[in-house]
Amino acid sequence: MNKEDDMKEVELNEMDQEKQPMTGETLTGTEKNGCVKVKVPEDTEVKFAGLSKEELMKVAGTAGWVRTRWVLLVLFWLGWIGMLAGAIVIIVQAPRCKPIPEMNWWNEGFLYQISDVNTFSENGLKGVEEKLDYLNQMKVKGLVLGPIHTVQADQLSTLELTSINPEFGSESQLISLLDRAHRKGISVVLDLTPNYEGVSVWFNNAASVAERLKEACVYWLNKGVDGIFLSHLNDIAYTEAWPSVQDIFNQTDGTKKRALMGSVTSLSVDEVSLVLNRSGVDLLLNGLPDPAEPGERQAQVIKNHYFSHLQMSLGWCLSGWTLGSPAVPVRLYQMLLFTLPGTPVFSAGDEIGLKAGNTASCSLYLPLIQTLQEEHIAVRNFFKTLTHLRGKDLFSSPTSLAFVRLWDQREPFLPAMNWGNDHVTMNLTYRDLPTQAQVRLTTDAANLAVDSMVSLEKFQLGPKQAVLLSYPYAG
Repeated sequence: MNKEDDMKEVELNEMDQEKQPMTGETLTGTEKNGCVKVKVPEDTEVKFAGLSKEELMKVAGTAGWVRTRWVLLVLFWLGWIGMLAGAIVIIVQAPRCKPIPEMNWWNEGFLYQISDVNTFSENGLKGVEEKLDYLNQMKVKGLVLGPIHTVQADQLSTLELTSINPEFGSESQLISLLDRAHRKGISVVLDLTPNYEGVSVWFNNAASVAERLKEACVYWLNKGVDGIFLSHLNDIAYTEAWPSVQDIFNQTDGTKKRALMGSVTSLSVDEVSLVLNRSGVDLLLNGLPDPAEPGERQAQVIKNHYFSHLQMSLGWCLSGWTLGSPAVPVRLYQMLLFTLPGTPVFSAGDEIGLKAGNTASCSLYLPLIQTLQEEHIAVRNFFKTLTHLRGKDLFSSPTSLAFVRLWDQREPFLPAMNWGNDHVTMNLTYRDLPTQAQVRLTTDAANLAVDSMVSLEKFQLGPKQAVLLSYPYAG
């Protein structure tokens, strides 16, 4: 082997050693070709056992830690007491919510009075039952029916308050009517005014009728009637027997409340207050002020009624003379009745503007609405819109009136009426009112389009016209 071969062998051996893996042996031995010798310790884990209980107690008892704990405890309780005091201040200073008065079924919609069953329907009580769908479409909440009991005019001996006059139907027909009306959500109130065809409705001696009245109330309430209605209430409310009549309606078994209702006529505001307080009825029906009186007078009467009684106990009706005159704007008074505080009560035919005394066509307008005259249809549609839409005195003049209706946090309404023969300009400005309002319903669609926005400053309304405005609730 020559010298060059020996040199190559040496280089190959050196290269082979460099390529050899690093084993534990090579790490502990001498490394060649620039390798570093590294020694790995046998135990690299560092363990910390922490402080013992004795050591912790010794540290916790030092003055610094004691002061720190007391400071944190005091800060915690001061913060808690501060939050509690802040919550109390907020509750005390927060504006009180107006209590919502108790709502009963007769406050949730309008009542429909059928005084003469045979005029309303050719089939008496059965015919009334057949027309419940019509009443339901108008959103009637309660039906005031009758009187339908047996009595001869001015003859007390013939009075039978628990017997139905055969001319109107039978007791079984009344029970069937009650059952179907209840299924449709319509309550039925029975008018037990004793001498309804005579000169004096109480035979000039209400005390003599009281015992029969009590028996009749118990009898018909047990049959499913939802309430009793009595006209000329002031004649019997002052008798000694009246408290025992009240007791019948004060009894409750947890079911639907049964109502005691009555009506008065031609009484002043103070006299109405006395009757309402004395009788304790659930609803006292009163007629609208005479439309022939100045607007200021009507506004004052309405305002006095409103502030003298709970609106939940007061009802309004269209008196016969209101719709009896051709000059009376029927839709205007319909709007007034629906927007006044209290429960509106309409007589059969009011929804189409049927004139007083015009009863011949009354039984004909219900079965087929297409047989109505065009004006009757228009009045009925206006009435129906009011039933679906369902304050303060803002403006009044000799022939006009405007006021605000508020309820809880719902959208406020602003009705305005002008029953005069000339245009009126109303300045409907008040601190709670916006500058504009939306037209929701109007009798003057040519000048006040529905859903349009109108300015409340110098608002103009035509003769014999009415409008129902609304605006968003502002809190």
